[in-house]
Amino acid sequence: MNAEIITIGDEILIGQIVDTNSAFICKELNKIGVSVYQITSVQDDKEHILKALKEAKANVDIIIMTGGLGPTKDDITKKTLCTYFNDQLIENKEVLQHVEDLFSKYISTPISDLNRKQALVPSKAIVLKNRFGTAPGMWIEKKDKVFISLPGVPYEMRGLINYELLPRLQSKYHCPFILHRTLMTYGLGESAIANRLEKWEESLPAYIKLAYLPNLGKVRLRLSAKGFDKTLIEAKMDELSSELMSLVGDIFVGFEESSSLEAIVGKLLLKKNYTLATAESCTGGTIAEMITSVPGASQYFLGSVVSYNERIKKDVLGVSEKSIKKYSVVSAKVSEEMALGIQKLYGADFAIGVTGNAGPTKDKTDASLGVVFISIATPDKVITEEFNFGQPREKVIQKAAVKSLEMLRNVLLKK
Repeated sequence: MNAEIITIGDEILIGQIVDTNSAFICKELNKIGVSVYQITSVQDDKEHILKALKEAKANVDIIIMTGGLGPTKDDITKKTLCTYFNDQLIENKEVLQHVEDLFSKYISTPISDLNRKQALVPSKAIVLKNRFGTAPGMWIEKKDKVFISLPGVPYEMRGLINYELLPRLQSKYHCPFILHRTLMTYGLGESAIANRLEKWEESLPAYIKLAYLPNLGKVRLRLSAKGFDKTLIEAKMDELSSELMSLVGDIFVGFEESSSLEAIVGKLLLKKNYTLATAESCTGGTIAEMITSVPGASQYFLGSVVSYNERIKKDVLGVSEKSIKKYSVVSAKVSEEMALGIQKLYGADFAIGVTGNAGPTKDKTDASLGVVFISIATPDKVITEEFNFGQPREKVIQKAAVKSLEMLRNVLLKK
C-alpha cells in the first residue's frame, strides 16, 4: 500500500516550524508495511488543499493530512473536506463531551463556543479519538481510497497514529513486510565505499536494495527488503548484513537500529568502568550534547568546559600563555593541553580536547579556515590529530564532534 502525507499550514512553508510530523508518520507507516509515495506541504488555502487532495487520490491508496484543525478562522481543513466530499459539518456528541471534560479537568480558562466548535466534524467521517487534545482525527473512505485528517500538534498527532490510525490500517489492509538494516561507517567517503561494494551490490536480489546515506563524518549503508514472506526476508537480511559487515569491517561501528556512535562510546566506557570529560572550543558543546543524549550517560560522563574564549583556556583548563603565543590557540599543543587540563580538573580517565577555526573568519589565529585539532587524553598518553573540514561553519562543527567520538572509540577498542 502507498500513502501520501499532506501537511497544511503557512508556518511550515515560511520556515517558522520544522515538519517533524511527516518524519514520524513515515517511520510508523513503514513499520506496518505502508510505503510513503510523497510528502506535500500546502498553505492554509482552500484551493491549494483541494488540488493536493485530487492529485494524491490519483497516486496513492491512503492520504494522511496534518494541520488546520484548530478552532480559529485560519484553520480550514474541516470545511475544505466538506467541499471535497460534498458533505456538511455536524456536531459529534462524544467529541463535545470530551472537549468539555478536558476543560473541566485541566484548563483554568472557561470553555467558549469556539472551543465547542471542535466537536463539528464532516458527517461522512469516522471520528478518531484524540486522547491528548480537543481536535479529533477523522477517517473518510471514498471508493477504494482512505482519507485521514489529523491535528498538527505533534504529541496529539502521535497519539492518534499509535492508538487509532495504525490499528485501523492494519485491520483494513494486508500489507507487505518491510525490513531495514542500517550499518554505520566512519572514516571513508561515499564514493570510495561504493567502489568497494560495486560487485557485491550488483548481486543483490531484486527485493533488497542498498542505499548510501552520507552525512558529516559518516556514511550509513541501509539495506531495505520488502515482501510478504517475513521468514525469508529476515533470513536473507541476516545473511546479507553479515556479508556487508565483512566488506566494510575496517570502518563499521555498529547498526543504527541498535546504537548511535555516542551510545557505542558510552557502552565501551561503561564496560571498562572508565570516565570521560570534554574541553571544547570550536565545537561549542556539541560533543557534550551528543554524549548526554544517551540515557544513563551520567554513569561515565563527568562534564565539559566550553572554553570558547582564550581566557577560559588559560584560567580554567590551565593552557599555558607560552603555548598560545608560540603555537596559537588553534594548534596541536593547545588541544593537548586542553585535554590534559580537563582530565586533571575533573579527575577523568579519558578526555577530549578540541580547538579549531570553524569560520567564517580566522580571528587571531594563523590556521586556515576549517582546520581542527583533536586530542584524546588517555590514562598514559595523549593522541592528537589535525583535520581540515573545509567550510561552511556548521559542517566543521559537526564533523569535528563526530570525529572526536570516532577517535575516542578507536582508542577504547584498543584498551
